[in-house]
Amino acid sequence: MTAMFVTATGTDVGKTFVARGMIRQLRARGLAVDALKPVITGYDPQTAHLSDTGRLLAALGRALTPRQINQVSPFRLREPLSPDHAARIEGRPIDFKALNTFCRTAISRHKGALLIEGIGGIMVPLDDRHTVLDWMIEIDVPAILVTGSYVGTLSHTLTALDVLDRNGIKIAAVVVSETPGSAATLDNTADTIRRFTDNVEVFALPRLPDGTLDHPVLVAIADLM
Repeated sequence: MTAMFVTATGTDVGKTFVARGMIRQLRARGLAVDALKPVITGYDPQTAHLSDTGRLLAALGRALTPRQINQVSPFRLREPLSPDHAARIEGRPIDFKALNTFCRTAISRHKGALLIEGIGGIMVPLDDRHTVLDWMIEIDVPAILVTGSYVGTLSHTLTALDVLDRNGIKIAAVVVSETPGSAATLDNTADTIRRFTDNVEVFALPRLPDGTLDHPVLVAIADLM
């Protein structure tokens, strides 16, 4: 079994799209694949099919039922805020120990490829004391770092890579997901990141229609599993 954590430099840069693309490619090869999005905010049960959880379930070919939703995303919060803030509003703090147990159990039980999608960027707070980085350290699996091609991403990406490396997180790859309308080009952004990284593959993923999951870059990313 191979497990991979899909994280990012921030929110809305393409984590779920990358995860969905990997799922599509792995399933096409006849491999057993599963995915988790343990923590999700901005979750509305009335539009669950539009959520990251719903999109992952669709990619997995699984029904959008309460049971399946809970198996993928047990920690669901309504407010579209950082998990600690959303949980504080609802009076339902995220149990950090339970979160790690949930992930470790899934890792130990699944026999194929398992993708664990984080939330927001690597330093997003989960509760009053823990961040996504602390979560990654606890479950200790390789990470794919997704970033954008927006102006400012170079500092964000290199800072994230440095933090991950200093904390012993194995970085499987960086995926630069094209930011629409950016003054910085996708290829120039990816090339610059490559100059500052050693032994880490950097993929340049162009902006694709939502249902286009067969791009060669997505095929190459799936090969990491």
